[in-house]
Amino acid sequence: MAAQGFSIGEGQGHFVLGVAPVDIDAGAQTSDAFKMTNYSHATIIIALGVTGAASTVTVKENTDASGTGATAIAFSYYGEATAGGDTTGARTSATASGFATATTDGIFYVIELNAEDLSDGSEWVTVHMSDPGAATFASIGVVLSGARYAEVEAPTAIA
Repeated sequence: MAAQGFSIGEGQGHFVLGVAPVDIDAGAQTSDAFKMTNYSHATIIIALGVTGAASTVTVKENTDASGTGATAIAFSYYGEATAGGDTTGARTSATASGFATATTDGIFYVIELNAEDLSDGSEWVTVHMSDPGAATFASIGVVLSGARYAEVEAPTAIA
C-alpha cells in the first residue's frame, strides 16, 4: 500500500507563514520565530517573485521567541533557480553564513531542518533574508511535521 502523506489542516503537521509576500528591498526580513518542541522536522520554503538582486539567507536557533541567544547555524537546502520550475537541484550544505539567492524571477528554495540538529535549550528558529538593495519580492513559509502530540487542531508554534 502506498504512503498517504499527512494533513496539515488536521493537526498532523502545522503551517507558519514566516514572512508574507513583501518587497524585501524595504529592509532585511526576519521570519516569525517558530518553535520546534512539538515537531521533529521543519521544511522552510522561500519563494522569490520579482528578483532585483541577490539576498543572503541565514537560519538562526534561539532560546525564546524574542530571539534571545540567537546563533546562526549550518543547514542544508535545495534550490529551484529556473523561473517557473518545480524541480530542485541537489542538496547543498550552507555554513552558518548562509547562502546567496539567485537573481532569477519566480524561483524558490527549500531548507530542511531536523529538531535534533538544534542545540540543547534552543528550540526556536528564525529565518533571515538580507536587504538585497533592489526590489525583490519574497515570502517564507514553514511546514512543521512529525508532530509529537498530534491533535485535530494543532497548537500554535509561534509566540
